[in-house]
Amino acid sequence: MKIARLGWIIFLAGCASIPPELAGNHFASITPGNAQNSVGSHVRWGGTIAKVSLTRAQTCFEVVSHPLDASKRPEADDKTEGRFIACVHGFFDPVVYAVGREVTFVGMLEAPSLGKVGQYEYMFPHLAASSVHLWPKRLPVRPYYYDPFWYPPGPLMMGAW
Repeated sequence: MKIARLGWIIFLAGCASIPPELAGNHFASITPGNAQNSVGSHVRWGGTIAKVSLTRAQTCFEVVSHPLDASKRPEADDKTEGRFIACVHGFFDPVVYAVGREVTFVGMLEAPSLGKVGQYEYMFPHLAASSVHLWPKRLPVRPYYYDPFWYPPGPLMMGAW
């Protein structure tokens, strides 16, 4: 019996594990919405990719920020903490790191930069990212399926038999 419980504990711990590059508690508790005067802070932010830009030396992501869950994955809801720009040295393929994918970054805040979201001028916090974690796509939730083999038929289905 104790072995079965231990197996469940190990299984549940694996479900909420934090990727190694995102682990740690030494991050400033700053959100993109209040990061304008926090240059030099070490942060862990995540969200949904809104835009990808490539230069010769780096890849920059415009990200719609979301709160992170226990595994440091962006929560799948409509809450947002603003937007930010995260730049990483090297090439990250925009087909893989596509618009709509969920990512989490670790890095240092740099001076914010003025940009636009549509025609709206927006002050983007700028993150010099040291690591990027691309999360797997979420599987769609399947609707409930009634299987008459496993469940007795209801009163409306009695006539069908």
